[in-house]
Amino acid sequence: MIALRTIAAGVLAGAFLGLAMANGARSAAPGETLKDAAAFSAIADKHERSVALFSEAMKVIGHPRCVNCHPAGDRPTQGDDEHPHNPPVVRGPSDIGAAGLQCPACHMQRNTPVLGERIKSVPGDPQWHAAPIEMAWQGKTAAEICAQIKDKTRNGGRDLAQLHEHMATDHLVGWGWNPGAGRTPVPGTQKQFGDIIQAWIDTGAACPAN
Repeated sequence: MIALRTIAAGVLAGAFLGLAMANGARSAAPGETLKDAAAFSAIADKHERSVALFSEAMKVIGHPRCVNCHPAGDRPTQGDDEHPHNPPVVRGPSDIGAAGLQCPACHMQRNTPVLGERIKSVPGDPQWHAAPIEMAWQGKTAAEICAQIKDKTRNGGRDLAQLHEHMATDHLVGWGWNPGAGRTPVPGTQKQFGDIIQAWIDTGAACPAN
């Protein structure tokens, strides 16, 4: 089984490489830094501080490593340019792919190194899957995403405390900081991000105007 999965990973990596070369996928932008939550303490107005904290969190939430896993359609995306997943796959009824080509066929429990000029690894995590369609972020503004992640009907049924726990401790979320060779990680650390989300909640979980 391991050998078959390794072969599948190699096939997938070859497909990734072919698409990247065909589409001329752009290089990742230089990595951003993530400010500590304490850096916003000088903003006296609580609402303004809350909005500023969420805007900082958007450096992670709006990063391709996260957005690709929250696709707006039935097909996930990949790469810093968010191109359609290749080989073609669909989210399927349980967000882990269609029968016969589910995510674990190629995405193993950890990142898998691959020898290639552009594609250096295949992503992996024990819970690899696409976010449910009601949790789609692609194409949305910071204000729309903010409202969405506070809505229990569109965030997996989480209250704010559970939302913080998900952002701060979830292993699949944490993959964004350890995406494997050849991918730009999200800025900062998961702890920094979790602290920002908690500070945003503590200041009223305010959303940007747009």
